[in-house]
Amino acid sequence: MHRSTQRIFLIVAIIVAALILAVIMAGMKPEPPKKEREEIDVLVDVLVLETMTASFSIRSQGTVQPRTQTILSAEVAGTVTSISPKFIPGGVFAKGDVLLRIDPTNYDVAVKTATALVMQRKIEFDGTAKLRQSGYRAESEYAAAAAALASAEAELVRAKRDLERTFVRLPYDGMVRAKETDLGQFVNPGTRLGVVFATDYAEVRLPLTDIDLAFVELPSATDISASGGADGPGVVLSAIQKGKPQEWQATIVRSEGVVDESSRVTYAVARLVDPYRLRTDGRPLPMGSFVTARIEGVTLDGIIRVPRNALRGSDQLIFVDDDSRLRIRAVEIVRADAEYVYLTGGVAPGDRIVMTALETPINGMKVEISEDEDTGTSQLATSVEAE
Repeated sequence: MHRSTQRIFLIVAIIVAALILAVIMAGMKPEPPKKEREEIDVLVDVLVLETMTASFSIRSQGTVQPRTQTILSAEVAGTVTSISPKFIPGGVFAKGDVLLRIDPTNYDVAVKTATALVMQRKIEFDGTAKLRQSGYRAESEYAAAAAALASAEAELVRAKRDLERTFVRLPYDGMVRAKETDLGQFVNPGTRLGVVFATDYAEVRLPLTDIDLAFVELPSATDISASGGADGPGVVLSAIQKGKPQEWQATIVRSEGVVDESSRVTYAVARLVDPYRLRTDGRPLPMGSFVTARIEGVTLDGIIRVPRNALRGSDQLIFVDDDSRLRIRAVEIVRADAEYVYLTGGVAPGDRIVMTALETPINGMKVEISEDEDTGTSQLATSVEAE
């Protein structure tokens, strides 16, 4: 038992001696040289801002509609006796062409009867006038004869007018949209015969928001001429035809002058001359086509343009001051498109903005600027398609 105790004490003593020796050796080890901590500044790319002249264009869309459309109705009663080959959907007719004819027999008879009655009343009036000059007729008889002649002449005018109304004509060159009658049909005054429209002009109603109106100069009501339009901004209409994009030149001729209560937009009207290209060369633009429009807008000087990806949040940019420190501040955005934002406030020419994506930028944070400084804009940009 005594021998076992001695063995345990010996083992413990060896362990304690080893620990003491390790501590002594650790204390004798020289300390490693200390290095000062170096803070590495973030390397960023910057863009130097410059002013530019920006010509804005406004995007809109609409449906092509005829400027003039007429619902044909019968003005007299009768049977349709003839129809022009042009009176079919898609048929093109000229001003004054007879599209259809209503049976004129009764109206011919009415004209002949009215003509005979005028001749009779004229003879009676002339006889009464001679007797009145001789003193054999009273003034009242002369007045009655004059009234009878005037009534007969009015009846002749009405009869001739009814006969003329058996011819269905239009006072413009146009196209038939719908045919709603045919040979042998009996029609009464007011019966619908079809729908036609003029082919001289087409119009497109283009909705514009209040922000859009700040960038386009619409004609005022006082600018509208006798033709119903004015010379406003140019418009490029675009549509896909037969799988290919096509374009047509048009002009804003007026504004409808009211704000739509449901959508809160104002409609500008673009006019396209000869949409079916009946008198000019080019590709026709049929009525009912859906088109997109690029409206020529205003030109502004002193605009600063920056890439849209440089924007932080909705209206902030990260600037680098003369001490290479970050400054985050809000800017005034006048317009934006898919690639750029256009600024009029909160920036100045020569300012530097950060183009490098920073996870947690802090005001006053020190940065290192890349040697490649980019220039912000060219001196002129045209046809800026703004959203």
